[in-house]
Amino acid sequence: MLRQILALAFIFVCTTIAWVVLGATIFSRTYGANQQLQGHVASTWGTAQEQSPPTATYTVTETSNSTTVENGKLVVHNDKVQHQIPLPLEASRIRVNFHLDPRQKGLLWYSTYAVEFTGDYTFRNNTTQAQTVAFRLKFPAQKALYDNLQVKVNDQLVALVTDEQGTVGHSEVPAGAAAVLHVAYGSQGLDSWRYQLADGIAQARNFSLVMQTNFRDIDFADDTLSPTSRMLVPGGWQLTWQYSNLVSGFQIGMTMPEKLQPGPLAGEISYAAPVSLFFFFFLMFIITTTRNIDLHPMNYFFLATAFFAFHLLLAYLVDHISIHAAMVIASVVSVTLVVSYLRLVVGLRFAALEAGTAQLIYLVLFSYAFFWKGFTGLSITVIAIITLFVVMQATGRIRWSERFAARSAALRPSPR
Repeated sequence: MLRQILALAFIFVCTTIAWVVLGATIFSRTYGANQQLQGHVASTWGTAQEQSPPTATYTVTETSNSTTVENGKLVVHNDKVQHQIPLPLEASRIRVNFHLDPRQKGLLWYSTYAVEFTGDYTFRNNTTQAQTVAFRLKFPAQKALYDNLQVKVNDQLVALVTDEQGTVGHSEVPAGAAAVLHVAYGSQGLDSWRYQLADGIAQARNFSLVMQTNFRDIDFADDTLSPTSRMLVPGGWQLTWQYSNLVSGFQIGMTMPEKLQPGPLAGEISYAAPVSLFFFFFLMFIITTTRNIDLHPMNYFFLATAFFAFHLLLAYLVDHISIHAAMVIASVVSVTLVVSYLRLVVGLRFAALEAGTAQLIYLVLFSYAFFWKGFTGLSITVIAIITLFVVMQATGRIRWSERFAARSAALRPSPR
């Protein structure tokens, strides 16, 4: 009996080493190419975006006197200096629509999205004369596309000059008059979107930003403002930030939800597989001992390889199909291996009922616990406690010393 337990322990340790190697391989495949794959996604789709409010400035030219000494004489120079004077921003009305459209590269999903941005900004010329105002819109990202870019001042299209930083248009604004700048575009981004009120501490008057998503799993990054109101809409949320006179150093932003990452998930399941196998071996050992079923360590070795086949197949299927389909296929293959094998060793009833049920619980259900974010540890703990309770109740009246002695005598070869 002791030799059998030591043999089972040796099989368990060897299989654990194999799972550690497999888990390390999965994580290496996942993150080894992550930087290159992420750069490829960014180059074809876009990067994280950070939009800032447009600016409106007019130019004032002043004459500045300076003196120099030339050939021993005092010479006065009249220099013209230009100053950019900003117009105050009185109101902002912004609407942002997101359409999440994730892309998979290798063993990772990337949270790519399409965004439609529309903003109406009210500036006022508080001077006593008309000014030629330069309206500049800074692009939220350099590596991005901007479709249907529109810039209007008081409903009139303006000619635009675009550079790497953004686009600028000029328009005449009468003295004391307000200018409503309308900007709109469609673009694409990756992972997150932010609206930066200003560098550092910002003041925003009559500010409204309405954001609509096509996803429910919303998340706000650190150093961002929570919405002042939210409303469920078909397929997502409508979030509103409304302020009459805001002073803040925080931004407004949305972090895009991530899909289940097949690479990291398969790696975590592989690393936790020894716990799964321990539960299965423990239950099989108890059942076979109490029912006087002879399972040789070689039988346990083949059961361990069937468990390992589940994780090996899962690790290389998730490259090509969804994680859920890969789980189903790997589960069916592994359970079939165990049941078809134990049918020959013990019998169909034991293979299908006891062993098959145990494998469904300690391999399949155990692995699916990693899909429940935040509840994985609790789920495994519940499974372990229920297993312990059932085994303790089923074996409470067994005299283990007598049972081990009887089993050892049964396994001892008879004298010739």
